[in-house]
Amino acid sequence: METFPAAINLMTNPFDDRPRPYIIAHRGSMDRCPENTMAAFRQALADGADVLETDVRLSADGAVVCLHDATVDRTTDGSGRVDRLSLDEIRRLDASGGKSDYRGERVPTLLEVARLIPGDRALAVELKGDSFLREEAHRAVLRVLEEAGIARRTLILSFQVRHLATLRPMAPELALGLVTLRHVVPPAGPAFLGIVPSLLRLNPWYVKAAHRRGQLVCPLDPRPDQKLRRYLRMGCDAILTNDPQTTITALRHLGNRH
Repeated sequence: METFPAAINLMTNPFDDRPRPYIIAHRGSMDRCPENTMAAFRQALADGADVLETDVRLSADGAVVCLHDATVDRTTDGSGRVDRLSLDEIRRLDASGGKSDYRGERVPTLLEVARLIPGDRALAVELKGDSFLREEAHRAVLRVLEEAGIARRTLILSFQVRHLATLRPMAPELALGLVTLRHVVPPAGPAFLGIVPSLLRLNPWYVKAAHRRGQLVCPLDPRPDQKLRRYLRMGCDAILTNDPQTTITALRHLGNRH
């Protein structure tokens, strides 16, 4: 059974200056634009999202790129494993994902995305792949955050406890979050818990239990609009969405958004 070393425990909230629930743009505004592209992230900011969420992987030459899948096949016009392609090879690919209005979009680096974040917004970085079992992969991410000056407004996410355990001693000031499909009771340790909605059905007191430990909770529901009343009633701290504009409009209709 996976356990969380005490060193992972950090209740830092990089989003404190924004009203709750925080709107997390899942891979940017991915319903309107190609996912994990600069177009999607710019649109999400224009929509009013509080947090830009992106997945990151390492290229063959150690660059931190914003891609969800282990290969480039689904989201670009290329093929092959991300970790076997150089940054130059990845950057030559069209990342429009079949959206003709966005031909010419490229796979961005994490640094490009981090530099895009205004001072009143935050970044959520989900670590993908076994590269993040190694310290050098985390160092690459940390260098980006330091260069962009955004570390204190960044949440590092992973499905893998081992990723977080590897990172924690290297950057004790960072907020860490676990994405989980199976913890029916909030696990002690992470500052942030991204959970599948079924866990809220199995345990209606999940959010309250997490709040007693100072943890933030976000349902992993990228199309949340029909369930917003329930999430608000339960006290969810953040709302993940593929379409920030539509979700923010729905929240305003409920009187829960400025």
